[in-house]
Amino acid sequence: MTPARVFAALFLLLALYCGIDPFNHSPIAYSPDFEAHLVEMPPWSEVPAAIDEQNLLQRSEIMFLNQIQGPESVAFDPLGRGPYTGVADGRIRFWNGEAWSDFAYTSTNRSEICDPKPSSLSYLKNEHICGRPLGLRFHKKTGDLYIADAYLGLMKVGPEGGLATSLVTEADGVPLKFTNDLDIDDDGNVYFTDSSSKYQRRNFMQLVFSSEDSGRLLKYDPLTRETTVLLRGLQFPNGVSLSKDGSFLVFCEGSPGRLVKYWLKGNKAGSSEVFAILPGYPDNVRTNENGEFWVAVHCRRSLYSYLCGLYPKIRMFLLKLPIPTKYQYLFHIGGRLHAVVVKYSSEGKLLKILEDREGKVVRAVSEVEERDGKLWMGSVLMNFVAVYQLE
Repeated sequence: MTPARVFAALFLLLALYCGIDPFNHSPIAYSPDFEAHLVEMPPWSEVPAAIDEQNLLQRSEIMFLNQIQGPESVAFDPLGRGPYTGVADGRIRFWNGEAWSDFAYTSTNRSEICDPKPSSLSYLKNEHICGRPLGLRFHKKTGDLYIADAYLGLMKVGPEGGLATSLVTEADGVPLKFTNDLDIDDDGNVYFTDSSSKYQRRNFMQLVFSSEDSGRLLKYDPLTRETTVLLRGLQFPNGVSLSKDGSFLVFCEGSPGRLVKYWLKGNKAGSSEVFAILPGYPDNVRTNENGEFWVAVHCRRSLYSYLCGLYPKIRMFLLKLPIPTKYQYLFHIGGRLHAVVVKYSSEGKLLKILEDREGKVVRAVSEVEERDGKLWMGSVLMNFVAVYQLE
C-alpha cells in the first residue's frame, strides 16, 4: 500500500471516529436535545481591547486559603461585619475577624454528601440537594440577608442566621432553574436573575456552550409577595446591581458579554438598553459608593469564541467532535483561566481594567466588592478570597 493510500485510510478512520464519537467524549454526547443559539454580538472592533499591562491583580493578597471553597459572593452586614460568603457545600459562612463560622444554610439536608470535598467542582453532583448560595445581599434597614440559591430560588434569613426561608421558586408558572444574583432597593423590592429555564448550575457548561435564551430578570415585592418578570429571552443573565440613585439597574448578560441597563424610574421606566460592551464573559456586578460599577469578568473573549457566537452551526459542529469538555472550554476562554475586573462610570464609560493575564495569582473571579479602599474578590472556582489594595 502506498503512503498516499495509508494517509487516506487514516484520514477516513479519523473522520469516522470524529463523526460517531464512539466513546462519548463530546461535551454534548449526553445532551440529545442540545441546541446552539445565535449570539447577538457587537462588532469585534467594539470589544474593549485595552489591557492592564502591569497585571496588577497579581499584587492581590490571598486570604483564607483552603478555609473556604468556591466563595462566589462577598458581603458585609449593615454593621460592617464580615465578610459573609456562600460556599460550595451549601453553607453561608461568616468571618468574625478571627475565624470562620457557619451563619446560614439554604437546604435542610446537611448529610454526609454535603461534607467538604477537595475542590468546588466536586460538589456539582449533589448541589441540588445541599443547595448552592450564589449572590448575597443584606437589607440595609432590617439586616436580613437575601440569598440567590442556584437550585432553591430566592431566599431570606434573619440577622441571626440559621435555615433560610424560601421566597420565590417560580414565576409565571415557570420554575426558577438557575437563580443567580440579586439586589434590593430602598423599598425592599428584590431584583434578581434566573440564568436559565432549561439548565441548572450543575449543567452550566451546556448553558455556556449553547447560549440559549430562556434567562430572565425578575422583581419580588415583599409587601404583596408577588414576582414579576421584567425581561425574558436573555442569554445567561447573571449579576445585577442598582444605580446609586435607584433610577435604574444594570445586569450582566453573559453570552453576548455586555452590561444591560434596565430603567426603573422616569420616562424610560420599564425599558432596557445596552449599557456597556465588556471585554469578556461577566459574572457579578457591584456598585461602589461613588455610583460606579465593578464587573467581575471570568476571562477575555477570544476571537474563537466570538466567531462561535456568530456562527452557531460551526459551534455545533465543533462541539460534536470527540474533544472532552475541559478542552472545549479552554478553547472557549483562550487557553487558560485569567481573571479580569473592570470599572465603569454611571454613564457606562470604561474607567479601569485590572487583570492577571497569566493566571498566576487570581485565576478566576466571580464578584468584586469595593470596601474601604480595597477590592474583595470571590470566585466560584477558587478556594480563597483575593484582596487588592486600590491606589
